[in-house]
Amino acid sequence: MDPTKQGAELSKLPTQIEDMDGYSIKSRAARILSGLGFQNRQLDMPTHSFSGGWRVRLNLAQALISPSDILLLDEPTNHLDIDAIVWLETWLKRYTGTTILISHDREFIDGVCQRILHIDGKTIRSYSGNYSQFERTRAEVLANEQAVYEKQQRQVQHMESYIRRFRAQATKARQAQSRIKALEKMQLIAPAHVNSQFRFKFFEGQRITDPVIKLEEITAGYENNIVLDELSLSINGGDRIGLLGRNGAGKSTLIKVLANELAPKRGRRTESRHLNIGYFAQHQLEQLDPHRTPLQQIQASFPKEKSQVLRNYLGGFGFHGDHMEQLIGQFSGGEKARLALAVLIFKRPNLLLLDEPTNHLDIEIRHALTLAIQQYEGAIILVSHDRHLLNTVTDQLILINDKQVNTFSGDMSDYIKWTKDQRNNQLTEHPPAETNRIVDSELIGEITHQPEAPGPALSKKEKRQRLAQQREKLKPLSNKIKQLEREMGKLQGECDAINLILSDPPTFETYSTGQIADLNQEYARINRQLLEIEALWYEKSEEFEQCSTQSL
Repeated sequence: MDPTKQGAELSKLPTQIEDMDGYSIKSRAARILSGLGFQNRQLDMPTHSFSGGWRVRLNLAQALISPSDILLLDEPTNHLDIDAIVWLETWLKRYTGTTILISHDREFIDGVCQRILHIDGKTIRSYSGNYSQFERTRAEVLANEQAVYEKQQRQVQHMESYIRRFRAQATKARQAQSRIKALEKMQLIAPAHVNSQFRFKFFEGQRITDPVIKLEEITAGYENNIVLDELSLSINGGDRIGLLGRNGAGKSTLIKVLANELAPKRGRRTESRHLNIGYFAQHQLEQLDPHRTPLQQIQASFPKEKSQVLRNYLGGFGFHGDHMEQLIGQFSGGEKARLALAVLIFKRPNLLLLDEPTNHLDIEIRHALTLAIQQYEGAIILVSHDRHLLNTVTDQLILINDKQVNTFSGDMSDYIKWTKDQRNNQLTEHPPAETNRIVDSELIGEITHQPEAPGPALSKKEKRQRLAQQREKLKPLSNKIKQLEREMGKLQGECDAINLILSDPPTFETYSTGQIADLNQEYARINRQLLEIEALWYEKSEEFEQCSTQSL
């Protein structure tokens, strides 16, 4: 090339690079990688030093930073924690091009998408709005189909019964109230999932005494790396706890300590007699025998169970016909996860430890799993990046940060705000919602509200004595609340029994018109009585909470 022309072409390069925003490429890459969870010290590390999950994040970062008019994303939230998902959601809202994505995270779809393409029966239908709007629209359409109307009504009534029962037991905690709202939303969209092939529930496990598991001054980690330090935690039957924290904070480590798969370096772990743990983690998918069929896999764990019983049971997890005879080695990640869950549930655990159970699962099986967990009577400890699942099945949130484990008194929206504040360096140590260090079970007890003004430090013995005095003082009020809860439970059982009769189609063939009218009148009478007792329960619970705060 002529030197003059070559010089002229070279002189254009700085302008072209500037037009392409090339001079800021390094800072933009750093921002994207930081949003996806990479630390500053990792930015210059070779890619081969990262695990498979982190390489997926690198591929996603590469797609985001590349100039584009259309962005195609297939399950972009897999391998991301909640912090990174929220960041990605914000990034995609600002993206000026067209985004087409596949995702099983309904909260993520709600935050990003303005149009839903639903593929059903080899037909694609377009719905305007986000995923929640799609579910409501689809529920309305299906509600008008007479063939499935009765089936829909049974599911709606079941949800209504469960919501009322849970509301009667719920504390005043913000997360518990958020769960009530999430459940009421699920009731509205129940008909949208009426044709789901997935139907299952957790079997009732053996009842055991509290605490189910107790950790005392636990320090845990791997080799010389301390992940959790001086942790004390008590889990009781019926506890429904969600674990929060960035990837690597120690959520899975805590689950492993509870499951007795990781021995603590210091401290003591004790468990209740007859404890039966159901532990689900991603590595368990690898323990499935690839040369077995689903039936053979579950028969290996339960050799005395009848084959037909197991076949019917696996059908609730979507394993039918030829699928039942297919080798596990040919299964997708989602199919393996479903089978691992099926084996776990059949063990009748009284404590569930779930570490990312929804990875690889589509929305329908996630919906069925959510319904099943809601009805589960045992204790649950859940790690998940699925915000919808956390909102609908947990009553208490625990935050793991800087090797410390603290209760988080807010709900998921508070946690998301906290993660954003942390990313913007607007926060130094603790989230805006008050967090309290988890202590021994005696200090959790019935009173969880802590005083706002810090007083003089008390020894554990003094704290236990003070709490014991307070419980004794509040005992009459506590007994009244428990009495009201028993009455509500009895009345709710009577309502459920009548509902079961009225929701069964043969009832209208065998019962006379007068008998059905009597049933409806009886249901209305019991329901009025239930509402009156429920109102009194709320009043006494509020009084109990106020007295607790004043006493402290």
